[in-house]
Amino acid sequence: MRRTPFVIAVASLTLLFPTAAHATAPPAPPSFGTAGGRYERPVSLALRAERGATIRYTLDGTTPTRADRVLVPGRALRLTKDTNVTAVAFRGGRSSVPVSAGYLVRGKEKPVARLVVMSDVHIGSHEKSDRKYESFFDTIGSVFPEPDAILSNGDMINDNGDGRGGDHRIVSEIFRANLERKGMDDTQVLLSHGNHDASLADMRAHYPRAWFPDSGGGYYESTVRGLHLFTVNTETYDSDRAQRAWLKKRLAEIAADPANVRTPVLVQGHRPAPGTAMDGQQASNPRLTEDLAAHPQVIYFSGHSHLNINDERSVHQRDFTAVNDGSMSYVEMDHGYQAITEKGLADRFEAPTAQAMFVEVYRDRTEIARVNMAADKHDIYTGGTWSADWQPPYASAGTLAGPAWTVRLKGSSPQQIKDAFTYTDARRNTTAPKFTDRRPLALVDGGRTLRVRQARDDQMVHHYRVDIENTATGTKLLSSKVLSEYYFMPRPNSLDIPLPATEKGARYVTRVRAVDAHGNASRETTLRFRG
Repeated sequence: MRRTPFVIAVASLTLLFPTAAHATAPPAPPSFGTAGGRYERPVSLALRAERGATIRYTLDGTTPTRADRVLVPGRALRLTKDTNVTAVAFRGGRSSVPVSAGYLVRGKEKPVARLVVMSDVHIGSHEKSDRKYESFFDTIGSVFPEPDAILSNGDMINDNGDGRGGDHRIVSEIFRANLERKGMDDTQVLLSHGNHDASLADMRAHYPRAWFPDSGGGYYESTVRGLHLFTVNTETYDSDRAQRAWLKKRLAEIAADPANVRTPVLVQGHRPAPGTAMDGQQASNPRLTEDLAAHPQVIYFSGHSHLNINDERSVHQRDFTAVNDGSMSYVEMDHGYQAITEKGLADRFEAPTAQAMFVEVYRDRTEIARVNMAADKHDIYTGGTWSADWQPPYASAGTLAGPAWTVRLKGSSPQQIKDAFTYTDARRNTTAPKFTDRRPLALVDGGRTLRVRQARDDQMVHHYRVDIENTATGTKLLSSKVLSEYYFMPRPNSLDIPLPATEKGARYVTRVRAVDAHGNASRETTLRFRG
């Protein structure tokens, strides 16, 4: 289904007799004339603000400031490629909250198949999940009104050996209600077994047979629009000789047909394969990596880790393509970093962000779009209690977590296809971030906070190395790797890092480097101050 963009003129009028309340209250956020989603032509996007307000916008996922571009009244933005648009209304000294929308701009070429790939939904009740999944399915419908398949790649529930297998019934009810509500009558749903999914028997008992058509071991073969799709059970793969033999035999049979050389074979399994996506973090089943190695046509989707899909390491190619599909409940970052919270820096590696992948298989390539279901800025702790149950509406729903990945199978032999891979270790990004602000560091809040103006990168800044020391004694006031909050949408333009108490009159030097996901570091920027 093609969505037709339309244009609404931008209003920028001044109130003749503004009231006192109007003068002091922040303006309402701008409205978007064309909703975010997938389009088959360039998008003419108009924005509207209330009278007397000026709209400023960005196209790079950052939060607009007074230094960013003004949308000229009466003009519309023309979007010709995948874009996140974020807008803020300014009036006088006040500004609105930012609003964002993501646009996937495609041509009229029709894909062979469209699949949504998600994992780790961790549903446990209707109360906490009904509204969330209405929002999530609305986002799915804005991109793929009628997806050919939805893959839910393990951990549908949160069973920890405590008898919660019946929660699969809740997942089934929520999914079926939303499929019916969105008119996705012909959409296949295909599930894999995860470590929090209780038993295989529980899965068979609570879902339609077509959603989990295993023959006893939690693995099975499907077709989606003629494409081969294999679901493996990564809870048993290495030790399950029958499962390994089945997968190797079927892959060999498919590869034996020359017509299949450049046709992708999709595989889903809950746990990552070692030595692949996200540098192999939280991976298992080395024999799965071994068994897939002879088949460069394979695109293997995995979840389990909850590691976010903003990170370019979430796609990896060597012998086959491996893709980390993120999480629909909350995301994680690598351990060893700190996040800024209301209570100061904390060893935080989780955020209440939900993400999924939208996969379009064409005859000569596979496009994998990364989409946020919810990426509003929140701390995963509320009042000291851990919770990922943030409820809609989500201002970030449908925004893009990064540029789409394109997988091409070029060549007439397995080795030629591998040689043409794009997302290999040898071709990793080597461009370091740069600070573009003339004064990227400043003390604010009476010297109690270090403000870091975010650096720029061709992909994303992952974190900042922050070191502050007493110049006389060499004593460290602070030494931390601070996450850049790249997993929120929109991203903040600056980070306010709370500082420990300083010694009155002592002199300090601050050294900061911006680092991307591949470890490329910017030049050091410094700030000297007195306590």
